[in-house]
Amino acid sequence: MRAIKWAPAIGVAMMLAACGGEPAAPAKEEAADSLKPGLYEVSSEVTALASTDKTSPFTKLKQGDKTTVKACVGADGKPAPELFAEAEGDKCEIKNSYIRYGRLSAQMSCTREGKRGEVMPAMMGSFKADSFEGEITSLTYFIEDGDYRMSRKVSARRVGDCPAAGAAEEKAS
Repeated sequence: MRAIKWAPAIGVAMMLAACGGEPAAPAKEEAADSLKPGLYEVSSEVTALASTDKTSPFTKLKQGDKTTVKACVGADGKPAPELFAEAEGDKCEIKNSYIRYGRLSAQMSCTREGKRGEVMPAMMGSFKADSFEGEITSLTYFIEDGDYRMSRKVSARRVGDCPAAGAAEEKAS
């Protein structure tokens, strides 16, 4: 009768011994404390675009469009607003940001030539010392028609040192 009590425990012990234990989990790359200064190339793709006022969105981008932008991350580890801006010519300012321990969050306010109101992009993602990825969701608050919501998937990598002052931004499509 005593042997029957111990049978389940002995069976479990034999199964564990046969398995040889669990393999060690692969080591995760440790999160960086900040972005490395330099020139970054950001690739983005529009994953969603919808009017929020039932008019045509005031943007040249369409769902599926891909763009590439180059701009700098400063010596303080803070990215230039151009890295997250939606359109060439948008004048942007980072209002809030958190860039620590591998997490990246930035809220911006942008103005667009030819339109009164604001474009409000917000970036959420992760980073390593020389790259980052995530999603940028933009909402617009225009005085006239054309408001929309847009989502873009972004990935970036450091491609070199920043150019001399005055040549810090380079755009390509």
